[in-house]
Amino acid sequence: MARTSARPATPLLVRRLQALALTLALAAVASSARKIPDSITPISRDLYHSSDSILREIKALVARNSDRLTMDTVRASNKGYSAEMFVVTFNHAKGTVDDGSKIKIMLSFGQHGRELITSEVALSLLYVLTEKRRIAGVDLSSFEKILENLVIKVVPMENFNGRKLVEAGELCDRRNGRGVDLNRNWSVDWGKKEKDYNPFEEDPGTARFSEPEAQIMQELSKSFKPHIWVNVHSGMEALFMPYDHKNTTPDGAPSQLMRSLLENLNRRHFQDSCLVGSGGGAVGYLAHGTTTDYLFDVAKVPMPFTFEIYGDEKASTDDCFKMFNPVDKTTFDRVINKWCMAFLILFEEGLRILPGSQVASQGALDNWVPIGGEILERIADQKSGSENRQLEGLDLGMQELKTYFRLFMLSTFLLMFMFCSRISKNRNRESDEQSIA
Repeated sequence: MARTSARPATPLLVRRLQALALTLALAAVASSARKIPDSITPISRDLYHSSDSILREIKALVARNSDRLTMDTVRASNKGYSAEMFVVTFNHAKGTVDDGSKIKIMLSFGQHGRELITSEVALSLLYVLTEKRRIAGVDLSSFEKILENLVIKVVPMENFNGRKLVEAGELCDRRNGRGVDLNRNWSVDWGKKEKDYNPFEEDPGTARFSEPEAQIMQELSKSFKPHIWVNVHSGMEALFMPYDHKNTTPDGAPSQLMRSLLENLNRRHFQDSCLVGSGGGAVGYLAHGTTTDYLFDVAKVPMPFTFEIYGDEKASTDDCFKMFNPVDKTTFDRVINKWCMAFLILFEEGLRILPGSQVASQGALDNWVPIGGEILERIADQKSGSENRQLEGLDLGMQELKTYFRLFMLSTFLLMFMFCSRISKNRNRESDEQSIA
């Protein structure tokens, strides 16, 4: 029988194995690209909660302390991008009706995804307020009377989507889920870029308030009308007041009150170790479109601050987790305790230093974010630059319109009074003339 020679062709199985090998090789390359180098400090999973575990713990805390805490879920979306935010409200006597006499305080943590330590402080502070988690050497009962005069809203994780990216390995990312720096997306001096502008660090978005997260926070500023707002960050230790977009502080009494509060806090608690002043003057660079500048200039919050709670100046600029977050338990615990105590002193100083008339003028609570745990769905279309400028002008002009309306009513009343007086005099004169006649 004649021998049959096989065709020199690659069998199907061999071709499939080659394709599989190529796929695995590409996956290995991609995986090695995402792998954190040995010189970069990873997230300390034994110290830091995941974003999901923080939310679970806060929800459990709210459930155990429903007499003082409520948590609301707020959602917003724009151009196919959605964000979800959780707002915890502390009211020492929640059942009582607020008459507008309480100090309203807003605390926002985690605006930049890589600054994980800020949300840990938020969680611990909520424990201190409700379950009296111990702070070494501090008698928390001495603050009970102070807390009775406050309503506090806490946003423990403003940039939930951005933090998820950090937890997935993007340790240096501070932006939200579509690459925008939320602390550059507000309307005051929006979009201006300095010579050293870095889009990875400071992308302001496509328009003022283009980002759902910023939209939610803006609405909170309008509805809650806080007396004190603190935007909490890490990267250094500092107590900042406006402005960020210029190297100066505001003029007049409001600026003096803000500086006095910060200097008292710095002296009492930090032994004058923190930087105090305007963000634009003390940090060394100007920032445009920031939360704090909008809150002061447009929302008319009497005391908007930026607190920087930790920074490792010796860390490499590539080692972002270490630069912005403590990596050992001793430092971690020290930062948590120190800044929880700092907020308690802030509450005390705010209650002492804010004039009573200023508190009353803010009015009672306007619950856009409902106290009671309801879910508010908010869908916002992105507005053009001209529309945003119109809205900003509307915000700025409302105060003037109210003033003009009051003046108009007063002048109308005076004119009516003068007119009635003139008629009365004429009638009296006519009556006298008729009597003489």
